Amino acid sequence: NLEKNIAIYLPSYKDLFEPEKKLKEPGSNESEYKDDIEIMQKKLEICKELPANDKSNEKGPAANPMRELSIEKLVLNICVGESGDRLTRAAKVLEQLTGQTPVYSKARYTVRSFGIRRNEKIAVHVTVRGPKAEEILERGLKVKEYELKRSNFSETGNFGFGIQEHIDLGIKYDPSIGIYGMDFYVVLGRPGNRVSRRRRAQKKVGFNHRVTKDETVKWFKQRVFVLY
Repeated sequence: NLEKNIAIYLPSYKDLFEPEKKLKEPGSNESEYKDDIEIMQKKLEICKELPANDKSNEKGPAANPMRELSIEKLVLNICVGESGDRLTRAAKVLEQLTGQTPVYSKARYTVRSFGIRRNEKIAVHVTVRGPKAEEILERGLKVKEYELKRSNFSETGNFGFGIQEHIDLGIKYDPSIGIYGMDFYVVLGRPGNRVSRRRRAQKKVGFNHRVTKDETVKWFKQRVFVLY
């Protein structure tokens, strides 16, 4: 039984039919792909139970394109808690996943109990935008079996989650690197939000144009069914 605070990501057609194709290949792990097929069928059955009068996803001819939500960026973060070889290997994981050069983050405070010194590099992150961000996000949600808690969504309309092993994203295991967990942070926005970040004639975003938690849930209903 699914709890009321769970959001279920509706998988794409590729995810629906890929396990069946893999199952037909010679030498495939039958039990592994059968589990994937059962999970996908479970998602479809839940989506079929959507009320017929739920038209929150319909886009009429008078829909305002300035109100449409989109993924502004996806931030992937790995916090090691110390500098050195472990942090360098974590950076290689992000570079292998995204094809971009990661950025190191420094500690803001000294925490003696954890052996962390101020201004010491303890984490690494990378920012991804565009179609690549959507692709990596879907791979991350697949690891979570397309389920998120409502507490994963913030009041400002963003959401995040974490995974325990980066090899679940389809990256080949490398003994010299090891296994790392990582955090996914997704920032949603509307056209026009740049007025709050530009240098010249900077303005505040109007209250009605800001992204809220409820609006993020509605945006998710295009691919996600949220149980209240």
